[in-house]
Order: sequence, then structure tokens, then C-alpha cells
Amino acid sequence: MQYRTMPNSTEKLSVLGYGCMRLPTHVGGEASSLIDKDKALKQIRDAIDNGVNYLDTAYPYHLGASESFLGEYVLKDGYREKVKIATKLPCYIINKRETMEEIFQKQLGKLQVEYIDYYLLHALDGKSWDKMLSLGIIDFMDKIRKEGKVKHMGFSFHGKKEDFMRIVDGYDWEFTQVQFNILDEHFQAGIEGIEYAYSKGMGVIVMEPLRGGSLVGKIPKEVQKLYDSAEIKKSPADWALRWVWNHPAVTMILSGMNREDHIKENMKIASEALPNSMTETEINIVEKVRKTYNKLMQVGCTGCAYCMPCPAGIDIPAAFKNLNNYHMFSKMGAKISHMTYLGIQSADGKAHWTSSCIDCGKCEKRCPQHIPVRKVFKQVQQNLEKPSIKALASVARVVVNKKGKATKESSKPLDIN
Repeated sequence: MQYRTMPNSTEKLSVLGYGCMRLPTHVGGEASSLIDKDKALKQIRDAIDNGVNYLDTAYPYHLGASESFLGEYVLKDGYREKVKIATKLPCYIINKRETMEEIFQKQLGKLQVEYIDYYLLHALDGKSWDKMLSLGIIDFMDKIRKEGKVKHMGFSFHGKKEDFMRIVDGYDWEFTQVQFNILDEHFQAGIEGIEYAYSKGMGVIVMEPLRGGSLVGKIPKEVQKLYDSAEIKKSPADWALRWVWNHPAVTMILSGMNREDHIKENMKIASEALPNSMTETEINIVEKVRKTYNKLMQVGCTGCAYCMPCPAGIDIPAAFKNLNNYHMFSKMGAKISHMTYLGIQSADGKAHWTSSCIDCGKCEKRCPQHIPVRKVFKQVQQNLEKPSIKALASVARVVVNKKGKATKESSKPLDIN
């Protein structure tokens, strides 16, 4: 494992941080509080034992269960002393000064710690920053730092570049957390914001380096062909992570890892990737990959599930993943997946198509990517929710529900009285 320091600090941080938003679950993915505790505990501690020393969580992750899981399980047995803990103040639910203190104290309790190493204002944009200023956030941050309850103060960001610069200049921050990957070089804060923060002596932590996993796993053949043209063969994850680490201003990459093979691969890349190490040819290949993805992808969803739960029961991240897969891979495969997860196998046994949308707009207010969800739903319906698909799903759902009921009945104890 390699380590980097923030510009105004001597504290060595692993270049790979462990994101605790996508821990393994029994059901429901990151939109679930049902964390597979045994599996997640082993994965995180294995990563720590191999050099990772930074764990990133937040108040809403896994519907509030992520912080508690770390406190009750991961940080026991001497592991608290081995890592730096980062969590975030959920600015989007705060409307008065007192709530800041209440939530902060609750987080200390859930994590079972006396102080938080790296504390962030969560998902700031220009509007939320102005709101927090009016509520007294500066005084609150000064207070928790002076009391020693927070060692380093920062903010994560999802907004316009000009607002990022303004927020950087608005407080004595030590670090920031931004979305940055081969597709999002100029998105939100972008490389311009990263370099500006770095010039101000701030550390830069990168989230979504793999765009929620969309840059790895199944790769469009057009993209794979570009990667294969390189003299030295590397996996898509290797390309994506090395490109981010190639930037000297980046202190650390966060990766939401929940599979052992992914953890092992990311750890290996983290032990080798150096700043300014990519060749001009490799950088040109990445540029071509970016242009290819931009032509193919329909929606820039990272699968973070901030939009969930949906009042209408729609699995929004799944719908958007299916839409992208429809255009990048197999149309039939995407239709089957969409029919299965939105039309058949829902938790309540009912269909929750995107056409079930009640037009409340809550998802759009919560989306850090600022995706016009309801507008994209129209594309989903046009490609994946035609009457024939809905009709087939309706028949399949009846069969599945009958089988489920039969299984439930057969599992009842026999009445022998």
C-alpha cells in the first residue's frame, strides 16, 4: 500500500480508502440496512490488515446502519487505533443550529468514538452552503474542532464549479471530497476544482472513481477494443484507478468494495500506481474511452441510491442501469433484467414500473448527479416498459406469487391433534 499526505499535514493516509456505502447486504444493496455483518467485517478488517487506514461512512449510508455497524463491529479489538474515521453531517436535513449538535452527538454514539478524525459537510452545493451559513455552521465547525471532537474538517461536493470555488474560499478547510473519474474530468468540481483546492493547501479525496461500478465489470466492446490497443494490458479497473491516481493533487481514492476479488485487485493497483506515471499514449487511450462512453451512456447514474426509497416503490438505480445496458450491451438482456426486478421480483410482490411514478420529485431533490429522473423515466418506458413486456411480467408475477404462497403453506407445521 502506498501513502500520501494532505498538503498541510504530515498524517500518512493510504491512497485507497474504504467506502462504507456499498457494503455487502443480505438484500437490497446500498439501499438496505440489512448489512451482511460477518462478510463485511471480514472484508474491511482484511483491507485494514493490508494497509488501508481510512474508512468513509455517512449518516444516511445503508439507511443509517453503516455508522452503527462500524462502531459495533469493525472498530473493536484494537482496530479503532489502526484507522482514521470519516463521516458526514447531513446538511440536507438540517434546518436549525441545534440539529447540527444533535446529529453530531448521535454519530459519536453510533460510531462509539470520542472524536471523529475527518468530518465533512455532506453533499454541499451553492444553495445548501448558503443555508448552512445562515444557520451558524461556521460557529459549529469552530466549536467541535476547538473541543477536539473533530481533527480535520472538510466537505463533500455535488454542485456547480463556481460554487465549489466559493465554498473553498469560505472557510479554513483541510480537505474536500469530490466525484472524479475518467468520465467526469470536468463534471461538478472537476479537475479545475481539484487543482484549486490543492493550491489552497487542501487534501483531495476522490469518490466514485469507477462511476458506481459502471466503468468495470461488463465493458462495451468498443471500449474494450481501445484498452486492448495498449502495449501493456490492464483491467478496466486498473485503467480507471491509475488515471485518477496519476493526478498529484489527489490524496486518496475511495472505493465502495464488497467483493473479495475487487478488494484484492484494488489493493494491488494501489501498491503500484504513482502520480504522473501514465504515458502520453495511455492518456490518449483514456480520452478515446471517455468519448466512446459519452456516446453510449444514456444516464450518468452512479447507483448511490440517495434517491431511495421511492414513495412509489420504484427501484430507480436498477431502472437506470437497465437503460444504460439496453444501449451499451444486450437489448434483450436489459429487457429481461428490467422485467424481473421491477415487474416481478419486488419485495411486496407487485409491479413497480417507472410509469408508477407519482411525480413527487423527491428523487430529483436528493440526486447528487442532478439527474432529471422523471424525464429519464420516459426513456425507460419507451425502451423497457412496452405493453408486451408488462403483460409478460404480469403473467410471470402470478406464477411466482403462487409458488411463493405454496412454499409458505408447505412450510407450516402439520396439525397432528
